[in-house]
Amino acid sequence: MSARTRIGASAGRARGVRAVAQTVRCELLRLLREPMYVLPTLLFPAAFYAMFGLVLGGNRGSAEAARYLLATYGVFGAMGAGLFGCSVTLAIDRERGFFALQRALPAPGGAWLVARAAIALLFSLIIVLELAALATAFGGVSLAPAQWVQLWTVTVFGALPFCAIGLLLGSVASANAAPAWANVLFLPMAFLSGLWLPLSMLPDALAQLAPLWPAYHHGQLALAVLGADAGGAAGVHVAVLTTTTVVCAGLALRRLARVG
Repeated sequence: MSARTRIGASAGRARGVRAVAQTVRCELLRLLREPMYVLPTLLFPAAFYAMFGLVLGGNRGSAEAARYLLATYGVFGAMGAGLFGCSVTLAIDRERGFFALQRALPAPGGAWLVARAAIALLFSLIIVLELAALATAFGGVSLAPAQWVQLWTVTVFGALPFCAIGLLLGSVASANAAPAWANVLFLPMAFLSGLWLPLSMLPDALAQLAPLWPAYHHGQLALAVLGADAGGAAGVHVAVLTTTTVVCAGLALRRLARVG
């Protein structure tokens, strides 16, 4: 490869990176102007954690409850950031013709996908940092620095399967129906996966079905960092989440290729 070819390829990659960065910036500004998404996504997990993990936990065992719910409400927040951030905006873009316009712009073909995923990860990070501040200040939770980093990493990147589910939902639902369908999926999945209450407090029939939900596997990975998981193999949880991401994203992109 000649020097001129290498320089041209390097410049092309740089332009592609700048285009993706600009897409992320524009999508982020767009979402920040939508308080109906930003406020519930960022505030609800912290509010629920403060209520159920700190206030209602009582004195006895409150530190244990605060530790457990620190992991599960982080997963709950990451679920919401990925699911709603990708489903509703995509459905609106499809219906209003914005998605077709984005695909016609001189930007890498996957820039819009990278932007949505990056913003979901950013919001997930903000949520887990909020929960960490509450847990340490009011819940008596103390973790080693390596545990904090591991918990945040697992929780934040665990949002990707829910981004993929959101993309699939946004590729088939209308703009009006997407929020309703996202809630129908989001809230029962969180409850049945043991994110609000430990599975031991649920009826046996529901607890046995928990592994069917990707949120359960995400929650188990987060709880494993704190030594509070059910003892399943981490590889199984990762495999389920990876499969969910690949299958849902693949179906969504295939659908969008036909209708875009």
